Amino acid sequence: MNIRLPQLYFSKLLRAVVEFDMIKNGDRILIGVSGGKDSIFLSYAMAVLRERLHKDFQLHALTINPMFTDTATGQPAPFDTERIRTFMQSLNIPYDVIDVDIAGAIADQQDKSPCFTCAFFRRGAVNRYAKEHGMNKIAYAHHNDDAVETFVMGLLYSGQLSTFTPNTYLDRTGLTVIRPLIYFREEETRDAVKYHGFRPVPSPCPHDGYTSRQTVKELIAKLCHKDPSVYDHLATAMRQGAVGQLWPAAKTRKEMRDTYFHYMKCAGPQKSGL
Repeated sequence: MNIRLPQLYFSKLLRAVVEFDMIKNGDRILIGVSGGKDSIFLSYAMAVLRERLHKDFQLHALTINPMFTDTATGQPAPFDTERIRTFMQSLNIPYDVIDVDIAGAIADQQDKSPCFTCAFFRRGAVNRYAKEHGMNKIAYAHHNDDAVETFVMGLLYSGQLSTFTPNTYLDRTGLTVIRPLIYFREEETRDAVKYHGFRPVPSPCPHDGYTSRQTVKELIAKLCHKDPSVYDHLATAMRQGAVGQLWPAAKTRKEMRDTYFHYMKCAGPQKSGL
């Protein structure tokens, strides 16, 4: 296959790799591949980098089969990993598929979000595979929209200003997670896959399209429809230097004890109950 990227796309890819120093000589990088547009484009982009960078590194790709069931038939949900394998062979990227009973884990942990359970077990399986096969880095296909959506989800659902980072070292495993597509918008990954003629493999997940992330995605789209600058403002707000004036951290009752007594002249520790 004659692999190439439009210059604008290569520039975005290279900016992420250089700014966050993602690839070094001797790296053995495992690409997490779901078969969707983002991970397929990531695999292609990594093959381009392997040819064009003055770095000596190896690539390997892995797909986790979550063993979901088709609710309509009761049979295993269709998941065409052979089409993914053929594409990886065209890129000269070794490829493997492993089965992980994520469907069973979700059923056993009904008190938790299915997306949380899926992500937890999927990451664990990928990390174990990477360690067992001598990989030192894992590449995921998270793009800029993913980062912004995660930022908004953190604010709305956990009251925290946070998102994932482009280059993350995992202390427990000694692995480093890189996200080379961090400067791509989702529409760009969609167009790139069409350009290279790969038809994404449909997700076997029965929850696809019915998640908190999808709710946030639609919320952002609705806000941007009225004011296109909303997205850029959210993306800017993810940077560390964007934090403006915020309330101080909430104090505990113990921390407020002395101040309380200064205000309540007639109340002592016995009467106040503090």
